[in-house]
Amino acid sequence: MSVVISGLYISLTAILVVAFAMRVIKLRRKHKIGLGSSGNEELRIANRVHANLVENAPIAMILLLVAELNSLSAIYMHLLGITWLVGRCLHAVGLTKGRGGYHLGRFWGGLLSWSVILILAVFNLTHFTLDSMGYLANS
Repeated sequence: MSVVISGLYISLTAILVVAFAMRVIKLRRKHKIGLGSSGNEELRIANRVHANLVENAPIAMILLLVAELNSLSAIYMHLLGITWLVGRCLHAVGLTKGRGGYHLGRFWGGLLSWSVILILAVFNLTHFTLDSMGYLANS
């Protein structure tokens, strides 16, 4: 079975991880900070934006891959993949603009991201349950 759709969103997420890491590196060079944030709020927030993506991406991308292997429809795969990317971008903008505090982008970005994770988890659990009961014998 091909996993080109999950491969697309895993790859786009990887590019986002690198882009956020490059933002951290740029700030480290600008402020001559090698490790930690040395009290620099802008760098601390950039670190959290990157770290939060790295904390959430593995489970989301594994769930997406398993859902594709479990034959989730291409339209749902794309809807969830796009929602994931939009959510991560909203979260990054909101965390940055809100300076670590409340921001609508951070709220909606987190909500969209967690929704994708939960929807994929429920789909995969349902698929497992139905398969275990013999309802998916042809898959």
